[in-house]
Amino acid sequence: MKNFSTVATRAAAVALVAVAAFSAPSAHAQAPGCTFRPDAPDQHVVVKGDTLWDISGTFLRNPWCWPQVWGMNRDEIRNPHWIYPGQIVYFDRARGRLSLNRPGSGAAGDGRGEPPVLRLSPQVRSESLEQSAVPAIPAGAIEPYLTQPLVVEADELAGAPRIAASQEGRVYLGEGDRVYVRGNLKGSTSFQVFRPGNPLRDPQSGKVLAHEAAYLGSVKLISEARPGVDVHTFVVSNTLQEMGVGDLLVPASPQPVRNYVPHAPLAPVDARIMSIYAGVTYAGQSQVVTVNRGTLDGLDIGAVLQLYHLGKTVPDPESKGFLGMGRSTLKLPDEQYGSLFIFRVFNNVSYGLIMQVTAPVQVGDVAKSPE
Repeated sequence: MKNFSTVATRAAAVALVAVAAFSAPSAHAQAPGCTFRPDAPDQHVVVKGDTLWDISGTFLRNPWCWPQVWGMNRDEIRNPHWIYPGQIVYFDRARGRLSLNRPGSGAAGDGRGEPPVLRLSPQVRSESLEQSAVPAIPAGAIEPYLTQPLVVEADELAGAPRIAASQEGRVYLGEGDRVYVRGNLKGSTSFQVFRPGNPLRDPQSGKVLAHEAAYLGSVKLISEARPGVDVHTFVVSNTLQEMGVGDLLVPASPQPVRNYVPHAPLAPVDARIMSIYAGVTYAGQSQVVTVNRGTLDGLDIGAVLQLYHLGKTVPDPESKGFLGMGRSTLKLPDEQYGSLFIFRVFNNVSYGLIMQVTAPVQVGDVAKSPE
């Protein structure tokens, strides 16, 4: 566990960078490397199935530059519900910006607006604009990872309630079975059941930052422990895997944020790939990995990191040494080979979706802020 002064220092640093990075962006303020593709079209008609990543990549060399070319502030990055199917994104070449207004049309504002109004007949139908807005990345690629615990950090693991007994001593529990839980519920009534899995170990420090959680199912409170009774009574709502005595509970997460605009991290981030989901050795595009940095390091949902293979150290061919020993070495540069979209963050650990790679991803690879 980090001491308070360390955590406070990191949080304060992130806050200061955030203020500097996202206060009043100018129309032409673009981060280094934020350039348009030489073959960028004059316009793009948004269709169902498009993502912000895809649309951005149509115009820009780096999709994470989307906020710069729209002049977006921090709130707009977090709430990108203003691009919808049927709209047209225009490339304003003179201003070096993207817009929802045709260049030279004289329309007021920054080009953002509500989606086109459609008159429906013979009945009126309505739907949430947020639900119809274009997502940042394909929702199906990360949906299974949004509502499950995934990671349990040390403080949660130590104080988590646990199943102490089952109805009639049953070994296998199914939907509708009663279980008896011991521990402090802290006012929650709906819980996810998990079993601690593999430790997530920092490749740089060797320290265990958290444990992966094997999600088993969910339970709901029927009655809290009364005087003279040591356990709370729960009913199993659903099961994904077998659960039983000793398994731990974590309060059900609120509805997760599913849509952030791709953007550079708040603060400079130098992370390492810590694990590949499902325990495989190599990963490719659209697979999920963890990195050894989280909210305390300035990562948030939608942050994009660039992936690098660590540069090797090789013998210096001009160094002879003594009898072939003691030769000097040369450190080769890290080789950039892909991008990682962060979609779920914890204090010290984050999950990312591999977006574009030209080589396999391995544990220990570098993931850092775009240059």
